[in-house]
Amino acid sequence: MIDSALVPDLWAGVAIFVVLYLVKWRLDPLYHIPTVGGTSLPLLSYIGARKFVHRGKDVIQEGYRKHHGRAFKVPMMDKWKVFVSSPELLDDIRRRPDDEVSLTESVEADLQIRNIVDREVVDNPYHIDIIKEKLTRSLPAVLPHVVDELRLAVPEHIPAVSGEWTEVNVLGAFRQIVARASNRVFVGEPLCRNEEFLALMIRFAVDLWKDRARLGWFPQFLKPYLSMSYSLARRSLRRNKEILQPVIDERKVMMEKWGDDWTDKPNDMLQWFIEAQETEDQYQKVADKIVLTNFAAIHTSSITGSVSFLWLADHPQYIEPIRDEIEEVVSRNGWTKAALGKMWKLDSLLKESQRRQGFNLASLRRKVMKDITLCDGTVLPRGTDVVAAAYDIHHNAAKYEDPYVFDPFRFSRMRAESEEERVKNQFVNTSVDYIPFGHGKHACPGRFFAANELKALLAYLILNYDFKMGGDGHAGPLTYQGLLVIPPANPMVKFRKREPTHHGIATQHVMSHD
Repeated sequence: MIDSALVPDLWAGVAIFVVLYLVKWRLDPLYHIPTVGGTSLPLLSYIGARKFVHRGKDVIQEGYRKHHGRAFKVPMMDKWKVFVSSPELLDDIRRRPDDEVSLTESVEADLQIRNIVDREVVDNPYHIDIIKEKLTRSLPAVLPHVVDELRLAVPEHIPAVSGEWTEVNVLGAFRQIVARASNRVFVGEPLCRNEEFLALMIRFAVDLWKDRARLGWFPQFLKPYLSMSYSLARRSLRRNKEILQPVIDERKVMMEKWGDDWTDKPNDMLQWFIEAQETEDQYQKVADKIVLTNFAAIHTSSITGSVSFLWLADHPQYIEPIRDEIEEVVSRNGWTKAALGKMWKLDSLLKESQRRQGFNLASLRRKVMKDITLCDGTVLPRGTDVVAAAYDIHHNAAKYEDPYVFDPFRFSRMRAESEEERVKNQFVNTSVDYIPFGHGKHACPGRFFAANELKALLAYLILNYDFKMGGDGHAGPLTYQGLLVIPPANPMVKFRKREPTHHGIATQHVMSHD
């Protein structure tokens, strides 16, 4: 029993606590940023956070309409997320140094990667520079190998024949094919066809999200210990090391034996990582970097490619113009980087799919590392998560004519207007008006490889197969969960092998370089 004489003191303590908490809340710079999707009142903001999970797109659009050109904030379950949308604010954020706003720390806060993989792998991200520089420079040399792997992988996962229709789950098939083709460049032959290895690469993303959801229920200081004791993603990482270790050992032996005279040294990312790894304990670190590279590549590319392909299957009147362009380009240039660069209509289809649909409602994510004041006077305190409202930026009528219409040749027409427009409106180019890959120095480093891989895959399918929607004849709508854009769950397309064209292109696989 509580002594009745102490009751007034308890109530006074509670009152003081509430007053101090409210004062702190009112003095927080975030208080002055408009709230959308609920209220900023303590505790009550959780109602808005639950609403955001199911109606995130509506909430962001409401904020964009009410506060266009300014910042607004949306409640999450564990924090506030600040959205910006004007070109000036986007440019302000993307120009700031990493000690003010950090992409790495934003990703880490969302995914808890440091609690799952070796900290050195995250804190020494040399793999990003290798992807940005060496992979991009090597595209003319590696793309023929991607095409060669498509020639083998596509018939396995799309087992269609001439004269009859075969129904295939496109998202599942694309995921398997992209994993194969990507790892032809990431780890080389024959490992790129190892079923257990590929299954680990595909499953890691699912395991990571499950771990993140589980860790989200616990305070930060407990997360490293909980991850050490039980983690699906760690289990995948350990098994991946076991698979890669004999391959790394074999390559190290050859490096020591032949040195610079190793004439048939693999030209793949695994080899680049081995050569760049400075410490002796390289097995786990190199293996982890291979997993993280796959994590960034497989799911984003397979979703982007399958959603674009589904739209094309759902609108067959656009297939022939794209096919004609591909046939002409391949007949002249073969399956080369130069050829893929001339497929303007296909490039435009992918770019329009990212603009109109995308796979995330936000982009240009950053974590504020010290208190900053944006160019419009908005104060963002240390620890704030800030993102750009990508969906609404991509549907800005002042920039894009009929922005809610999916126009597959929108960007190919724009590219034909002038040399400046030709470069600016390529799929891989970013700007304050087009941010699926981010923008600025931290724009997706692998987007050049991903864009060429996707164009090669779609071009190969369009040339070698007839296709139409399966199931009920429609792809089905996209759905939204928080910031995520979810593709149709079981999108079925019917395929039929095409007969070779009069140019012989449908069965020709030119392996020359630029």
